[in-house]
Amino acid sequence: MQLGDTLRLAFASLSARKLRTLLTLLGLIIGVTSLILVMTLIQGANGYVEARIANLGTDIFQVSKVPLATTDFQEILKARKHRDLTFDDWRALEYRCQRCLAVGAQASTFGQVRGEAQSLGDVTLRGETSNMGWISTLDVSAGRFFTEGEQRAASPVAVLGAEVAEKLFPGRLPLGKTLRIAGEEFTVIGVADRIGAILGQDQDTFVIFPISAFQKLFGTRRSLIFHIKGRPPLGPAEDEVRLILRGRRRIAPEAPDDFYFATADTYLNLWKDISSVFFLVFVLVSSVASIVGGIVIMNITLVSVTERTKEIGLRRSVGATQRDIARQFLVEVLAQCLVGGLTGVALGFILALVLRQLTPFPAAVKPWVALLGLGLASVIALVFGVYPAIKAARLDPVVALRSE
Repeated sequence: MQLGDTLRLAFASLSARKLRTLLTLLGLIIGVTSLILVMTLIQGANGYVEARIANLGTDIFQVSKVPLATTDFQEILKARKHRDLTFDDWRALEYRCQRCLAVGAQASTFGQVRGEAQSLGDVTLRGETSNMGWISTLDVSAGRFFTEGEQRAASPVAVLGAEVAEKLFPGRLPLGKTLRIAGEEFTVIGVADRIGAILGQDQDTFVIFPISAFQKLFGTRRSLIFHIKGRPPLGPAEDEVRLILRGRRRIAPEAPDDFYFATADTYLNLWKDISSVFFLVFVLVSSVASIVGGIVIMNITLVSVTERTKEIGLRRSVGATQRDIARQFLVEVLAQCLVGGLTGVALGFILALVLRQLTPFPAAVKPWVALLGLGLASVIALVFGVYPAIKAARLDPVVALRSE
């Protein structure tokens, strides 16, 4: 038999039993759909993380009292007992670090801000040094960042996140307007460019003002985070910062650091560790659904072989070989799985795009993900379709013709 005849017979057999074919493919469709959905969401999240979360720049690193990127809760608890990073540490790094182009300091807390007509809670309040306007990757879309003179004078000026500006001053530019933080009145001098949400968490609900004003409001008993700009590679600058801080904190040569470094790669590696775990779990779940679908396909194909015993005997009697019979049933299974795979790929992409539109979750639709889904369907067809095809091919034609 020609391949075209085999395909024609296979699709004719499947179309004659539409409901059975649909129910047979349901498990495979669910498995492929879940695989495609997970892959598109993870790929989208990876791109989003690279663009947003780890957007520190290749020439910036951070120094903090507790690790900024870790999944080890015990390490965080242990680090909270370390000594705070202080303003004196910041000044020492600023004046003594030869490989540091700039050293900025940041302190933060959560609080409420009040505009002219309404208030907004759970806002990130960040006190920063004036050079953070140059060090950080934050873009000011309207107005300006505060100056060194305003920092030294603890001037009550503030830069608003896009979401804070929109909610407190809807429909208008808030430059020159006032808002209250912890009972003190601040003048808005800038609005940051919109960052967006990262995995459901809004990144635009913040207010930035001089760190000296922050300390007047909230005190000095908070550990600072240093943002340091250096010349790539950052290794020599990190070594110099480590040497200065260890000397100031009188850490013994054999003792570990009581502070932590973070770079863009630190955040990316953390995300890769987290996403790989999610990916493994979801792939296992979709694989189980696909295997169940493959078992159902094999069972239904075995039933079909039993039902079509007389047809097999008749075809063998007119010259069909065992290879022809095996190929026909294998092609039928492969056709079913490819139809199920295509359906699963389409549903997976549609669901991913719907989620991208209706939720903050990113999704990246890539052609190789579709090929992966079709490859999974093909593997299932080969694994679970071989045994029924061999069983059909080995039927004795004389016995098959006698069957009812």
